[in-house]
Amino acid sequence: MANPTVTCETSLGTFKIEVFTDKMPITGQNFLDLAKSGFYDGLHFHRVIDGFMIQFGCPHSKDPKSARAGTGGPPHGTIQDEHPADAQLSNEPGTLSMANTGQPNSGGSQFFINTVHNAYLDWFSPGPSKHPVFGKIVEGMDVISEIEKTETDRSDRPTTPVQMIKMTVSE
Repeated sequence: MANPTVTCETSLGTFKIEVFTDKMPITGQNFLDLAKSGFYDGLHFHRVIDGFMIQFGCPHSKDPKSARAGTGGPPHGTIQDEHPADAQLSNEPGTLSMANTGQPNSGGSQFFINTVHNAYLDWFSPGPSKHPVFGKIVEGMDVISEIEKTETDRSDRPTTPVQMIKMTVSE
């Protein structure tokens, strides 16, 4: 059975994600449930760092100028950290990884798309920061690159907001 895909229509173009529900069922299903519910529709990319990653999924980012953008999570709360020994997926370019506060079990709706290989963020690497990979871009990496190159302010927020218009799940 193939993994589900999510088509993401943004103000800068469309990209498609494969969600690794076969290897990361908790994190993957959490993302799919939020996408299906329309939670992500209308939100903005709130943190963009060229040569690192682009971050998305905070409910406060409906207003792209909100000082609270980047501080919120999903309506149902956080999810359990998922670190399966048989799914050591590295934070390679184009992969989706669960954002968190740095505390255990603090992931929820925010995720980031790696634009370079950030192996030091792998849950199985040494160090305190752990971010499990749960998907990858399978179409539209050019759109991810365009978002990554967006001009930002001192808070790493795009000066011209980049909005997620709609996410559509195909299973």
